[in-house]
Amino acid sequence: MELVLITGMSGSGKSVALHALEDAGFYCVDNLPPELLLDFVALEKKHHASRIAIAMDVRSASSLPLVPKQLEQLRKDGVSIKSLFLDASTGTLVRRYSETRRKHPLSQKSAGQESTDERRALVDAIELERTMLMDMREPSHIIDSSLLRSAQLQAYVKNLVASLADQLTLVFESFSYKRGVPSNADYVFDVRMLPNPHYEDSLRNLTGKDAPVAEFLKAQAPVQDMLEHLSGFLKHWLPAMAQDHRSYVTVAIGCTGGQHRSVYLVECLSQRFSTQWATLTRHRELDSRSIS
Repeated sequence: MELVLITGMSGSGKSVALHALEDAGFYCVDNLPPELLLDFVALEKKHHASRIAIAMDVRSASSLPLVPKQLEQLRKDGVSIKSLFLDASTGTLVRRYSETRRKHPLSQKSAGQESTDERRALVDAIELERTMLMDMREPSHIIDSSLLRSAQLQAYVKNLVASLADQLTLVFESFSYKRGVPSNADYVFDVRMLPNPHYEDSLRNLTGKDAPVAEFLKAQAPVQDMLEHLSGFLKHWLPAMAQDHRSYVTVAIGCTGGQHRSVYLVECLSQRFSTQWATLTRHRELDSRSIS
């Protein structure tokens, strides 16, 4: 049996993630009380279910501490488990709640409060939620949905659960520093000091996935030095991370626009490491553009 456990911040996209898994053939349950987890899995085994996805959140805060030992027991029973934690910046969550006019599960605001007090109460509720979910976040693969559209988030979730269950998966992600550093990254590398194809008229509107840009960057000694240094670092440390039972390692590479240098290096690294590890590639800015 394959079990995907989804936790995370309220408003971060857990429902979107569940919908993606339902489309992928999982039997999905939202807001299952942790006290019922073992019994529910046992019941689904009797029904010969092979893929289930469960969402838990702060509404079950008092019993969430039970979950780590339950997951350990399920693993001993042969269940393959992937834990995903959906996150987003506080500003993003405040905006989403303001747009939908939903009430945060931990919000204590009253109808007579002024708007500034309401915002403060919402921010306090969000930060309290972060603290309460910290132990759930630590062992999970984190997806930062702050800058992701629903279609991107669904694609990321489907790709993650499709990766090999019992092998460390490398996630290489390119991004633009103009739009912020991905909070889900285990390693972040800044390559803005490298030669920039943006200043070549014939390359400006292309990306690091296009052959002319790749040829240009391949001819630049600093770019190849960076590629070798990043490769050497990862080759040295990945075996230790795998021995530490890590399921996913996210390596984020950023340049100014997230279009040329970071994209090229992500593609190169993914190709190099795909022979030994399961690899996934994300191009945050290009992926966003492709569905706009």
